[in-house]
Amino acid sequence: MTSKFLSPFFAALILGTAAVSCGKDKPVTSETSEVATTRDGQVYVIDTMNSRIEWKGFKVLKSENTSHFGTIKFETGDVTVKDGQLESGKFVADMTSLDNVDLQSDAEQKAKLEGHLKSGDFFEVEKFPTASYEITKVSPLAEGDYNTLLEGNLTIKGITKPVKFNANVAVSQGEVSIATEPTDIMREDYGVKFQMPVQNGLIKNEVNVQIRIKAMEQK
Repeated sequence: MTSKFLSPFFAALILGTAAVSCGKDKPVTSETSEVATTRDGQVYVIDTMNSRIEWKGFKVLKSENTSHFGTIKFETGDVTVKDGQLESGKFVADMTSLDNVDLQSDAEQKAKLEGHLKSGDFFEVEKFPTASYEITKVSPLAEGDYNTLLEGNLTIKGITKPVKFNANVAVSQGEVSIATEPTDIMREDYGVKFQMPVQNGLIKNEVNVQIRIKAMEQK
């Protein structure tokens, strides 16, 4: 199957995606980030209408760089706040919601790209309908544009690996907001290894993923 795809994610992702329990299958790897968080504290439930994963994938055609980008919705998720600080969290992404944005004006190509990304060549969403990111450690950052380091486990297509995100985290008036720094996820680490013929332009291994979370205090 051929496509105009310029690799996305969790994604990718991403989304990879993400902490990702992808589908119902048991993760095929045991590589994970050590858990340092607890579930003690006040629970905040993710607002799925106002939370999303933003992905961007790239194809390199000779000297020209091109890309596709889009979003993935969350199915469920929650975070725990302790003493006014983010303590832990887990977010489950609905991989069937993978949406392309840059081809909005070309419905046919948009549908072809989304279908290809959901197929066995890429994220195989029929078998792995979800992906997830579970936070295992939260640390403050003293410098830079992001105030928090999130360490956690990202699972895509049943493969779990540790992934770190710098993030802006705010806890205020019954609401938690999280916006991660755009971060590259290596799609081939999660079994997404499809590659087009060289003459059509190689798809980069990197898929850029940004997670945006809004969660409301559970009464």
